[in-house]
Amino acid sequence: MTTPQTIPEVFLETAARYPDRALVWTPQGEHRFADVAEAARRIAAALQREGIQPGDRVALYAINGPEFVGAYLGVQLAGAVLVPLNLLIASEEIRYILDDAGVRGLLYHAALNEKVAQFIDQASELRLACCIGGQPLRPEHHRMADWLAAAGDPEPVGLDAAGELAAILYTSGTTGRPKGAMLTHRNLVSNAASVCQALALRPGQDRLLVVLPLFHAFAATVGMLTPALHGLTLVPVERFDPALVSERIAAGGATVFLGVPSMYNLVLRLPDEQVAQWQDIRLGVAGGAAMPVELLERFEARFGFPIVEGDGPTECGPVTCVNPPAGPRRPGSVGLPVPGVEMAIFDTGGQPLPDGEIGEICVRGPNVMKGYWHRPEATAEAFFGDWFRTGDLGYRDADGYFFMVDRIKDLIIVNGMNVYPRMVEEVLYRHPDILEAAVVGEPHPSHGEIVVAHVVPREGAVLDASQVRAWCREHLGPHQVPRKVILRDALPKNATGKILKRELRRAGEIERGVDQE
Repeated sequence: MTTPQTIPEVFLETAARYPDRALVWTPQGEHRFADVAEAARRIAAALQREGIQPGDRVALYAINGPEFVGAYLGVQLAGAVLVPLNLLIASEEIRYILDDAGVRGLLYHAALNEKVAQFIDQASELRLACCIGGQPLRPEHHRMADWLAAAGDPEPVGLDAAGELAAILYTSGTTGRPKGAMLTHRNLVSNAASVCQALALRPGQDRLLVVLPLFHAFAATVGMLTPALHGLTLVPVERFDPALVSERIAAGGATVFLGVPSMYNLVLRLPDEQVAQWQDIRLGVAGGAAMPVELLERFEARFGFPIVEGDGPTECGPVTCVNPPAGPRRPGSVGLPVPGVEMAIFDTGGQPLPDGEIGEICVRGPNVMKGYWHRPEATAEAFFGDWFRTGDLGYRDADGYFFMVDRIKDLIIVNGMNVYPRMVEEVLYRHPDILEAAVVGEPHPSHGEIVVAHVVPREGAVLDASQVRAWCREHLGPHQVPRKVILRDALPKNATGKILKRELRRAGEIERGVDQE
């Protein structure tokens, strides 16, 4: 059996093999593998000079760009554990993460100085701060430009790739504090290799357009680590704007687009002249949330390239499965397990279920996290033996394809009967006047729960609740038809564009006068 390698080991080998190949393309120029490797070495050496020890946690708070890539790899080259920070969460939650992880160093982008000022003074264990891409917030903070100008190589660090942490990724729970998923070097190296193989990516040819934020597991593994470890190029975009994305695709020669369903939905509204800028894209990858079949079919018909849907939680690196690009693809399915990963369906007692029966999707393999940081009880609850419990309800068909029905926590029980929100959402997305939809449950004294649909009409459409309910009655059973339809201008989303159902539930609680304390 091959000894697992660390992220820095694999990256530096790849950089030595392809020193002049572009790792990151930007409108200002290309950053070759050799350039990023040198930046990572200097950052690692500077961290060590400042007292960062192997195993220390270093947070990264930055926008998409080459600096993010160099900083990510530099932290790990120093032997430290990377803690990426979500750019959209509140300062209070960032303070919690910094303290919970015991973060000793912070690398932040100058564009975020105002936000950094809101939490940095409360980070009790922080000993070092460095500013990327501009002037530091405080005089005592370092400048990344100075670090990169200073010569020096880092001290070699011996790490156990299988057992030692590469990153702690905090997952935002629906209730309570976020939990830190501990991912080892082996977890991430193996997952990047699985992704490269499953998507049939072509080193030296494919360029991945990455507008999903790199602090997120999907973008970090598929959009950054996979190129860095396998000789591909990433084209980062700092914010999601369909026109800007189209421009970068054309200018950067992107061939693969990574997105979540809500992004594909908005891209569909582009005018024809901007659709033409997507002509070199050969493959779209969708993850992060269920892709409505109606949306997938409309997108492929207009843009002319296939979308492969996949899935996986942060705790699994995150990719567990994907539809094979060469086919057969199964619309509505999240595909087959990626190489090296096993998936199965279990009942509530941890026993396997036969094909076709709905249960909890569970995963095991070298990609599965070590556990939750300082949360042994939560870690124990998350596993059936060595199988990680994803919290997703689904089934496997006779050909081995997995279908997600819903999150366990999203299941709605009406008069004792299960209602899966995704089934209702698929029907809503087929309505010609509905742009977006999300379905949640609401407690009811007589029925247990009722179905509530939050709907965004298409621009210019005239839509009312009675029309939506009539449409649902045509296509759904009586217990599945929404009792309430709420028309909205927009749906709440997180940094990756995933619809936040917990915010919709909270809005309903406020409306019903439920105590929020």
